[in-house]
Amino acid sequence: MWGAAKHERATGVHRPLRATVAVFAADEAPASGGLPGAALQIMLALDHCVLGAVEHEQLLTQVAQATGQPREVFLVVFSHTHAAGLMGLERASLPGGDLIPGYLRQVGERAAGLVTDAMGKLASAEIVYGTGRCNLAANRDFYDAVSGQFVCGFNPAAPADDTVQVARVTVPGGRLLATVVNYACHPTTLAWDNTLISPDYVGALREVIERETGSPCLFLQGASGELGPVEGYVGDPAVADRNGRQLGYAALSALSGLPMAGTQFRYTGPVVSGATLGAWAHEELPADAWATRTHWQVWRWREPLAYRAGRAQPVQVEAELKRLQTEEAEARAAGEALRAGEHRALAERKTRLLHRLSQLPPGDSFPLQISLWRMGDAFWLGVQGEFYSVFQTELRRRFAGVPIVIATLAADWGASYLPSRETYDKGIYQESIALVAPGGLEQVIESVAKQIESSLQAAPWHV
Repeated sequence: MWGAAKHERATGVHRPLRATVAVFAADEAPASGGLPGAALQIMLALDHCVLGAVEHEQLLTQVAQATGQPREVFLVVFSHTHAAGLMGLERASLPGGDLIPGYLRQVGERAAGLVTDAMGKLASAEIVYGTGRCNLAANRDFYDAVSGQFVCGFNPAAPADDTVQVARVTVPGGRLLATVVNYACHPTTLAWDNTLISPDYVGALREVIERETGSPCLFLQGASGELGPVEGYVGDPAVADRNGRQLGYAALSALSGLPMAGTQFRYTGPVVSGATLGAWAHEELPADAWATRTHWQVWRWREPLAYRAGRAQPVQVEAELKRLQTEEAEARAAGEALRAGEHRALAERKTRLLHRLSQLPPGDSFPLQISLWRMGDAFWLGVQGEFYSVFQTELRRRFAGVPIVIATLAADWGASYLPSRETYDKGIYQESIALVAPGGLEQVIESVAKQIESSLQAAPWHV
């Protein structure tokens, strides 16, 4: 994953990579077989950074055919770990790349098996949501005044969204089925000096949660375009584990404070004591209020985002790639290891850009994939690409009190980064490789907000 790395192949495994399947279905739908797309949403969460369009299409086709489920119900999301290798078929000729095609087929087989297993275990469930805080994530758009450029690294002067959105899933009666942790922070603890396959901090996060709860934990990467760990870019797996524990304990704190499903915390009146006290108690929801919390609705669409003007053309990128490769070879021949390494990293950037350009849909706009579904009083959202965190903070600000679970990096990585409008033309890495024009992020906010607002008007949210 890292252009600055001096090795080509992993030397071992820090923690196993995981595939997690979560199936959501309308409660009135039959428990097995024949579910229409409007009554079903299947989430496949993978411990990988991204998949390209070809690899994503291959995975969807394989899993849909093996399970007999409609393609549109699948949403593939990624923890976004940068320590799992870049699993692109175009890299098969590189050292270790011969393992990629077989590995991807195996991922599809495992995923299909998990989907089949999960479909057979569908049961009525109750979900309670809560919010915690964790300062693991920090802004990573840092201006280096000495070199006069923006670098992608810890910026202690800028704020960062510290929201930890959690969910507890239980069967009626209270038995725990699973927990969900939704947090925005690039898994870039482990970088060019690391030689081990790893889910980065996500592995230790899940270990902490699952050890305490005894149930599976689903991690969903939020809008982390400009967010990364305070301590990152290291080679020591112990740092990744420490980062994961930090987030895990924050999530456990939020989970521990959640009330029982089907209850409300209500003021019951004054109590005369040494002082006149205000008493509160958890009470069962009235039957009519409980009925409103079983709402189910799904929207799936493609939002057309204008490509940015003057974006790189393949012919131009190919010429720059050849130049960098020549200069790398010349530097190595001259014994200039540092300069050779820098040219190697720059050439890798061009190689990845060339591959992304080759997979872009034709036309003047990128059809960004969006999946949004409402379960009761909460909304779950999967969006393609890497959004700046204002995407989640603005949606949650507009719909304060409404739980919104936001998973970015859904589907293939074709959308690349979606920075905020004011980030463009500053020389920041994320906007320098962004494919859509300024305003794309803001357009998606408005599109999603319109759907949420429409749903809440038709079936109001209840405190």
